[in-house]
Amino acid sequence: MDPVTIRTDTPACTLCGEPAVILQRHTGRYLCGTHLLADVGQRVSETIDSQQQIVPGDVVAVALSGGKDSTALLLLLHSLFGSRDDIRLVAVTIDEGISEYREATIRSAEDLVRRLGVEHITVSFLELFGDSLDTILKGREPQACSICGILRKKALVVGAERAGATKLATGHNLDDEAQSVLMNVLRGDLMRLVRNSGVDSNGRFIPRIKPLMYMQEKEIATFLMVQGIWEDLPECPYATHALRREVRSMLCAIEYQHPGTMLRLMENKKAVEAAFLGKTVGEPVGTCRECGDPCSGDLCQLCQLKPSLLR
Repeated sequence: MDPVTIRTDTPACTLCGEPAVILQRHTGRYLCGTHLLADVGQRVSETIDSQQQIVPGDVVAVALSGGKDSTALLLLLHSLFGSRDDIRLVAVTIDEGISEYREATIRSAEDLVRRLGVEHITVSFLELFGDSLDTILKGREPQACSICGILRKKALVVGAERAGATKLATGHNLDDEAQSVLMNVLRGDLMRLVRNSGVDSNGRFIPRIKPLMYMQEKEIATFLMVQGIWEDLPECPYATHALRREVRSMLCAIEYQHPGTMLRLMENKKAVEAAFLGKTVGEPVGTCRECGDPCSGDLCQLCQLKPSLLR
């Protein structure tokens, strides 16, 4: 039998001295599995409470793709609210129809809701738009993320409406949010930079909430690994066409060299939002003349896209 090598260089948890599983570079702390789980749960709870993202009486539609972020989101919301009678969780999964990708993630989502006992609604592109995403994108793969984003947004709203939801929770993490801020700055898109879909909508649309918005992607992945819930799922084959992929690589490199960069981007976004509070940026929200959905301008993005879907 080969000799067993015992590592003695594993860093110790800053809080208890047990072997650490992660270094939080922005705080300088090493955390063991137990303290990581407690830290993640506490920070997510503080985000929800500080922004009043979920309040008594809410029906929360949880966007559940089956990937790591949405899995962690449902686990955390279930641990916080699953036993309460005054808040109800409903998982909503969108089946875009992406061959050799979506099947595995939907299976993962179904396994999770079955284990937690959470109501589950699935909405497909085929049902809503008459074709799978694979079919819709033939010959225009470079536009994949733009087209899919518009169609997914509508499908999530339909799923949330079927659930009778008052809030729509998505698994966007700190990496996602910081990438969006940087992309909007690079594009010079002030309207997207200051727009907040979680504010009071006066009943015109279901507000979106992002309980994981201050959690780094690596923290979420480690959170799942510590609990033995990690599953190696395929990546969306269309992701190679996204500008976000380039921004992600750039921002990750900067964050590694300058920990806290992503949090500072978010703080700056909040400062810009505060500066424009109560002011109209871009066109005011109106009603789409084709479908009646809230939008800026005459036509919503989906109705602008529809003619090309029917080619």
